[in-house]
Amino acid sequence: MGARKYFGTDGIRGRVGEGAISADFVLRLGNAYGHALRAARGEGDWRKPLVVIGKDTRISNYMFEAALEAGLVAAGVDVQLMGPMPTPAVSHLTRSLGADGGIVISASHNPHYDNGIKFFSAEGEKLDDATELAIEAALEHPFSTVPSEKLGKAVRTRDAVARYVEACKGSVPRRFNLGGMRIVVDCAHGATYQLGPLVFRELGARVDAIGVDPNGLNINDGVGSTHPEFLAARVRETGAELGIAFDGDGDRVLFVDSDGVVRDGDDLLWILADDWQQSGRLRGPVVGTLMTNYGLERAFAERNIGFLRTKVGDRYVHQALMENDAVLGGETSGHLLCLDRVSSGDGIVSALQVLEVLRRRGLTLKQALSGMAKVPQKTVNVKVAPGVKPAEAESVKAALADAQAAVQGRGRAFLRPSGTEPVVRVTVEADDAGLMQRVLDALSAAVKAAA
Repeated sequence: MGARKYFGTDGIRGRVGEGAISADFVLRLGNAYGHALRAARGEGDWRKPLVVIGKDTRISNYMFEAALEAGLVAAGVDVQLMGPMPTPAVSHLTRSLGADGGIVISASHNPHYDNGIKFFSAEGEKLDDATELAIEAALEHPFSTVPSEKLGKAVRTRDAVARYVEACKGSVPRRFNLGGMRIVVDCAHGATYQLGPLVFRELGARVDAIGVDPNGLNINDGVGSTHPEFLAARVRETGAELGIAFDGDGDRVLFVDSDGVVRDGDDLLWILADDWQQSGRLRGPVVGTLMTNYGLERAFAERNIGFLRTKVGDRYVHQALMENDAVLGGETSGHLLCLDRVSSGDGIVSALQVLEVLRRRGLTLKQALSGMAKVPQKTVNVKVAPGVKPAEAESVKAALADAQAAVQGRGRAFLRPSGTEPVVRVTVEADDAGLMQRVLDALSAAVKAAA
């Protein structure tokens, strides 16, 4: 299988107006995707494929939505335009509407000047490598328009929000409610700005909504899961029981407890895994990534909960869950996958699963985390010269071996060369902050010397 030219680990992403994130390229991308869908159906199938398109709130999405629409329609594909919708909502609606594919225009937690195009299969799952390569192969052909009588049509879906609100509510037991619970919800001025507060209010919560005034430029700007300090301050100020923060496209979620302490994806994984094991809902191992805190791994071992690590990226977590017939996994960043409820990472659904545990067991967020203590963890980015691979140097391999020996049984040490920046990420964690810092200093110094 060949290397992908445009697709990364999560679709195509970049700076607006540059390279693949320009109107002319996205027009061709929509056309190529449409022709790839038609080719996959075969010449004997006369039906027009259907693609649903959702987007977050960044201003460039008006431009890219129009470009995708034109390219797809020219290829003979019908389009349903969802408007601003969380990424997981597009995944769900792709499947529930019987569409052939779904597209989300979003750069997730990035600032407004970045954007991206993410694709879903008919099953609401991210595309496999073979399908992405088929789209890239179609991009090599000139833009082409089918005969007029075979052109697609585009319509706006009017009930997308209502359909997805009901889907979210359907992920928890029928009698579940949040009556009397005071919650602050931060929607990052992004795709959850309508849906998020609505779901929690319909379930009975008293919601103080922030980050719900998108203007096209303020997505993720000082708010949301990448900037939880604003939410933390609001929780302390209002005396709320907890706070919930989403990212710009709604596939990540973080919590804040009543003291304003941020609780990340590792914390939320512990709450779910601990309860699901006791209730019998947990199946297979819990899947994390290289960045999952060692304290969580240790807590899982103490409870005899299976645990696997993958490379960083939700697609790798999803792949490992599927391979092991497992249902729960996620990343420290708050991208959680509850595959017995939804087919992809979903911030709102994940938040509801955590709230269901808290309400059913009568626990506060702090109480639910009493069985797990994270260890100090720190990452340093070491810049490297073009073409230099310090992680392959013998001196660095020796330093890494020394670092891993120093924290064995107490933490971890590892290197991650970046695939998008000229840096090597040096990460060390240990149950003693002083030990962690000493090992980190020595290992990062070795990488710098070889860079």
